Amino acid sequence: MNKSYKALKSGTDIRGVAVATEGSPLQLTDETVFDLTGGFCRWLLSRGVVPGSRIAVGHDSRISAERIKTQVLSALMAFGFHAVDCGLASTPAMFMTTVDFDCAGAVQITASHHPYDRNGLKFFTPAGGVDSADLDQIIALGETCIVPDTPAGSAERADYMTVYAKRLRDMICAELGTTAAEQPLRGYKIVVDAGNGVGGFYASDVLAPLGADVSGSQFLEPDGMFPHHAPNPENKAAMDAVSAATVQAGADIGIIFDTDVDRAACVDETGKEINRNRLVALASIIALENNPGGTIVTDSVTSTGLTAFINDTLGGVHYRYKRGYRNVINKQLELNKKGINCPLAIETSGHAAFRDNYYLDDGAYLITKIVVKTAQMGKTGQKLTGLIDALQDPLEAKELRLKINTDAFKSYGESVIAAIEQHAKTAADWRVADDNREGIRIFFDDAVRDGWFLLRMSVHDPIMPLNIESDAPGGTKAIAETILALLEKYALLDCGVIRDFIADT
Repeated sequence: MNKSYKALKSGTDIRGVAVATEGSPLQLTDETVFDLTGGFCRWLLSRGVVPGSRIAVGHDSRISAERIKTQVLSALMAFGFHAVDCGLASTPAMFMTTVDFDCAGAVQITASHHPYDRNGLKFFTPAGGVDSADLDQIIALGETCIVPDTPAGSAERADYMTVYAKRLRDMICAELGTTAAEQPLRGYKIVVDAGNGVGGFYASDVLAPLGADVSGSQFLEPDGMFPHHAPNPENKAAMDAVSAATVQAGADIGIIFDTDVDRAACVDETGKEINRNRLVALASIIALENNPGGTIVTDSVTSTGLTAFINDTLGGVHYRYKRGYRNVINKQLELNKKGINCPLAIETSGHAAFRDNYYLDDGAYLITKIVVKTAQMGKTGQKLTGLIDALQDPLEAKELRLKINTDAFKSYGESVIAAIEQHAKTAADWRVADDNREGIRIFFDDAVRDGWFLLRMSVHDPIMPLNIESDAPGGTKAIAETILALLEKYALLDCGVIRDFIADT
């Protein structure tokens, strides 16, 4: 029987239904997981990795993790590899096993912030996470997976998270010029909200041993049903939860991770979010400290105020690129190879990759940098958020997601963008952004609109996100009315969300 697993591809990850529910049949069956892991094995072998090499396996807190891990381990051993079962682990930690455990590859079982019934696979080599083209090859090899007639491999249990946590503790001590015994975080109250994902270790194994008071932390216990809120820094309920906990504890800072800890955000002592553009601004300050004039790569939806902050206040260069964490990281790698000093690539979603951390998007590493900065500021009686006081937030901002009602959504969406771009060439009051690298970004300089819109294709879905930002009262509505007049000509584009926004504003 011909197998097809292409529908399970999500960017550079495998994702699908791992717990069957009414209306959602099982996609990540035992056979599917075995085959796709086998595809990864065949791909590694084709790249010169020899049988017997160590391949690490970890998973987040999802209820399907153990079942899927059994198949991953079986496939690795069937292809002659030595599987290192790391158990409950963060996604960044699985990459770091290629550094600390001499692993030739790694597999993380996770579906990031998606609901409990989803799961997936992320593949790593010592060069980093696999790219989209690599995953295409892995899937194709998995679809024709044949177990070789060779000696079976072996497996062992290993505790890598202890090693990983020590790495982070050592990093804090080194940057603060102290030792763990001196407890450099004594006197600081820090709230951690792990959302019942993997991130609870950060409170118990990183912060507390260095003297921090983490007693106000919440949802640290792994629970794959995620009973309290979605483990997602972009989720309003999640951010509200960590904000409330931080204020209630009287903490200096509150931290929130997504399920597998490759993303993070934080709040200040008042509960105000340091998220999206504010998080990018703070991370940029840290990255540019030892890289004056350096380039910061971000995704396309970042604000005008952020560009001014990075370029004018920090003296750096803001390079606005495409959505998708692999896109910004790959651009960061490309720029550095060209000799352009690019210490950081970061998405507004919370994916942040520092060059000095193997170009790895690691939420715990980002937060560790922020904790260090909090302690450094605290020594002089200053607050962390004072660093980003100069960041100008837009007066109004809105994101609307327009559904494309056709299977040929990519070509249809691209035709809409092309038409908008063509219109902009003849419209006297439309100004195309000079750093337009995804979709179409248009500025309006008049007093009524005083802002911009960005229309682009979703990375994975039949959706056209429309981002609008304005510094004029009612400006987002005025811009929405402007773009609606053009978009409603496209019958297969659902503009209802724009109409609803205009009616409700």
